[in-house]
Amino acid sequence: MEPIVVLARKVISGEPGALDSFIELFRSKVYQYSYLNCGRKEDAEEVAQETLVKICEHLHELREPEHVKAWVFRIARNICLTRRRKNAFESCPRMSLEEIPGHWEDLLPLRATLPDQAAYHHELRRLLAQLIHHLPEHYRTVVILRDLEDLSVEQTAQILDLNPSVVKTRLHRARAMLRKGLERKHISVTS
Repeated sequence: MEPIVVLARKVISGEPGALDSFIELFRSKVYQYSYLNCGRKEDAEEVAQETLVKICEHLHELREPEHVKAWVFRIARNICLTRRRKNAFESCPRMSLEEIPGHWEDLLPLRATLPDQAAYHHELRRLLAQLIHHLPEHYRTVVILRDLEDLSVEQTAQILDLNPSVVKTRLHRARAMLRKGLERKHISVTS
């Protein structure tokens, strides 16, 4: 059983310290998701905080701990959408992946020994953040949930109220857009 599911079960059963561990685990994940959707650190912090509060308030409603990741990101998505409708987010052209905790280090590690390699990876990460931020929302959200949060197609579909085939199509198109954006900047990425 996945450790997140085990932790969710402990929280639901009221095990001491489980809620703190749960919040700590999801704090950076929700922040990363919010940052890439909002584009501004301050907005992402507010969305993440509001999401964590809402999770605590409604944790008793989680009926299927196996779907805890989808449940958490659905709450974060709804808060982002609500704030966007209220025009709370302003476009921010300057985004930095260094400010985003999470999987970016794994995707584009800075294991470079030469300064040129480190500069290349730094620029690539900065550019990817900008490209993701400028994707249309329906593509951006799929990329964040699938590639950064490592959610399954089914979990992503559940969060976004989509058919899994639509998630696959959007992910394919989003990745193609990201590749094209990198190619326009004459940057090649090997998998």
